[in-house]
Amino acid sequence: MSSTRLLVLGVVRIFQPVHGYDVRRELLSWRVDQWANVAPGSIYNALKTLTKEKFLKVAGTDQVGGRPERTQYSLTADGEKEYQALLRATWWRVLPPLDDLMPALCFMPTLKQDELVAALEHRITALEGAIKHLEFSRKEIQPPDTPEHVKELYDRMRAHLASEIPWARTLIERLHKGVYQVGVTKPPPPARPPRGRRKSSA
Repeated sequence: MSSTRLLVLGVVRIFQPVHGYDVRRELLSWRVDQWANVAPGSIYNALKTLTKEKFLKVAGTDQVGGRPERTQYSLTADGEKEYQALLRATWWRVLPPLDDLMPALCFMPTLKQDELVAALEHRITALEGAIKHLEFSRKEIQPPDTPEHVKELYDRMRAHLASEIPWARTLIERLHKGVYQVGVTKPPPPARPPRGRRKSSA
């Protein structure tokens, strides 16, 4: 994933030369597994892949006590170019958000109204709780241990979560008004216009 590549390159760039363990620890302290869908194991895989692709290089190895030997990484010149390209591409690219709820919305008619309303009310409560959690976490950011701009990550996540609450409340109102037919075992397939035959160009 490009997000994992960018995060790994960026952290190595800040702390180079740096051990893979420290890259992983730093990224997990940013909670990337929550907001960037970066699995902890994928960080080591990214380090190996980026090294194989010549974007990172082994800057040395060392050993502390009886622990296994650890590899230090740093950026190559090509790695710096890759970092800059990924950073700018990510800033300028706008993609629709991926959400597990989207597939479920496709099959909303197969659930009964009371369950849909209860699920949406539960979702609103969960969203409000997640927002409160972000607000408390944001208050714990104390420079210079954590850069001031990290607060923007929390602000963006809060805005994203908060934007779903009005939609959920509106959908509850529509369900109560009977806008959608729900509680059907097997909804009919969407109507499709008949395919017209192509006219032959004689």
